[in-house]
Amino acid sequence: MLTYQDVSSLFSRTTGISDENIRFQTVSSLAGAKQPKGLFIPVSTDSGTLQEAISNGAVAAVWPEGEQVPAYAPNHFPIFYTQDKLKGLEKIMNSYYDYLSQHDDIKERTKFIFLNKALLNEDDETYDIAVMAENINGFGGNRNKAGEE
Repeated sequence: MLTYQDVSSLFSRTTGISDENIRFQTVSSLAGAKQPKGLFIPVSTDSGTLQEAISNGAVAAVWPEGEQVPAYAPNHFPIFYTQDKLKGLEKIMNSYYDYLSQHDDIKERTKFIFLNKALLNEDDETYDIAVMAENINGFGGNRNKAGEE
C-alpha cells in the first residue's frame, strides 16, 4: 500500500501530523466517493469539498500551493502541497507503479478512484494504474518534486 512516507518524499512542503504509519487504502479525486484511509486529490472543480472527502474517509490531501486550506480541516490532518495537482498525481502514480513493478507478491494494494472514465481499461471495468499513469504522463514529464517546476 501507498504510505505517508512514500507520498511525503514526493512533496517539499507538508503540514499536519507526520506519521510514517499511515497507509493509504485509497487515492481519490472524488470527495463523494467512499475512500477509507484515503488520500484526496481535488484535481478539478467537480472533485467536491475537502469536508466531504473527510466525511467519506480521507485522512490526508494533496492541496494546491497558495490556496487556503479550509478552516474546518483538523490541525493534525496531513496536507501535501503542490503547484500543479495533475503533476503531483502523476508523481504519486509513477512512484506507486514503480514500487508495484518491483514487488510482485504484494497482497494489499491502494485503490485509485477517479472521475475520468477515459482512464478506464477499454476491455475491463476496473482501474489500471499503468493505463492511468500512461495517460497522465501526457500532462508533463517533470521529475522534480511532485507538481513543482
